[in-house]
Amino acid sequence: MRILGLDPGLALTGYGVVEPHPRGGFRVITYGVIRTAAKEPLPQRLLHLYQGMRALLETYQPEAAAVERLFVQRNLRSVMSVGQARGVVLLTLAQFQVPVAEYTPTQVKTALTGYGAARKAQMQRMVQLLLGLPEIPRPDDAADALAVALCHAQHATIPR
Repeated sequence: MRILGLDPGLALTGYGVVEPHPRGGFRVITYGVIRTAAKEPLPQRLLHLYQGMRALLETYQPEAAAVERLFVQRNLRSVMSVGQARGVVLLTLAQFQVPVAEYTPTQVKTALTGYGAARKAQMQRMVQLLLGLPEIPRPDDAADALAVALCHAQHATIPR
């Protein structure tokens, strides 16, 4: 089962696609970010995110998606922009009829490290180890998206 992990944000939406490895575990198919320009009006940024999501779904055809739940921050403006990006992400996944699971940051950390308060560096190192990558994925948003995909892989019943 090919899983698309997503870490939504207005400036950067991280993505990572993983699938079961024939010898066990998981392998990474691709990862990266969809960037939007801060100088663009909000509707254009959301359109760009939508177009990037469509391209990902058309290219990699995931069978499931895992999205990080909104983490409530003190900055209301940040929460609003992440919420808008999440809306675009969830809408596009629904449009392509991709089943969606959502995980909190604590659930992702627990699934990968066994500790819900793990630091970002620990999470990134676990993503690198679990996927057999030569280095930690960059930028951070892409590593986070891969972590969400791996979290879903642990929670979902996945035929090998």
